[in-house]
Amino acid sequence: MTAEVEARIEQVRAALDRVTDPELDESVVELGFITSIEVTDAGVVNVKFRLPTYWCAANFSYLMATDMRDAVAALPWAAAVSVTLDDHMFVDAINDGVAAGKDFADAFPTEAQLNLSGIRLNFGLKSFERRQEALLRGLLSLGHDPVVILALDISGLTRLALDPPTAALRTRYLERRPLAGDSMLAFVNRDGAPISPETLTIYLRNIRRVGLNAEFNGALCRGLLAARYGEAPAALPPEPELIDFIRMGTAPAGLTG
Repeated sequence: MTAEVEARIEQVRAALDRVTDPELDESVVELGFITSIEVTDAGVVNVKFRLPTYWCAANFSYLMATDMRDAVAALPWAAAVSVTLDDHMFVDAINDGVAAGKDFADAFPTEAQLNLSGIRLNFGLKSFERRQEALLRGLLSLGHDPVVILALDISGLTRLALDPPTAALRTRYLERRPLAGDSMLAFVNRDGAPISPETLTIYLRNIRRVGLNAEFNGALCRGLLAARYGEAPAALPPEPELIDFIRMGTAPAGLTG
């Protein structure tokens, strides 16, 4: 393998690291979904990936595959990109559809209720709320006045001097902020409406449910992936406990009747 090919493989990996599981809002690389990356001297890229279970939802799987393909295809030297899912109940329909550039609704005409754009927006807004909650709590923990925070416009939030961890939360939040509309305010709800300082505590408690479910599902997915392929699980974040869901007035997926 030449040094150029090795460098290009790392560029592919970096591009894939920006692709997230739509439900968990975590990198497909960090989750351990990528199984191989091959790059030829001619710039042809072949990526293979796996999922925690044989029956992972087709729409999530399809969305991740197309996002991987598009992320790698954006590399200036990529001449052709193939993304292949292994060991899945819809493997042929997903791989053939992605290779042909079909929308999810075309690849799964009898099962799709939303096209790929609708699916992406639906889970993008959940990601927006999860990232917003993390940033708001980070700003409050640093002593920022909630009235001042909620009055910031986007440029004001961008200029705010922050420590590195909170600045990283801001960067991630601003990636999703356009999904909530074109208001100049930095912090709005998913419908683009302003957030009142008087109801901020309640608002944060409500959107915390999104994060708790994602954390629970993320821990579950890692465990399933490790069990399925007989591997030691990657380092896990602290798992939310049942009492966390009870305090938020909700229950993790799979624990409701």
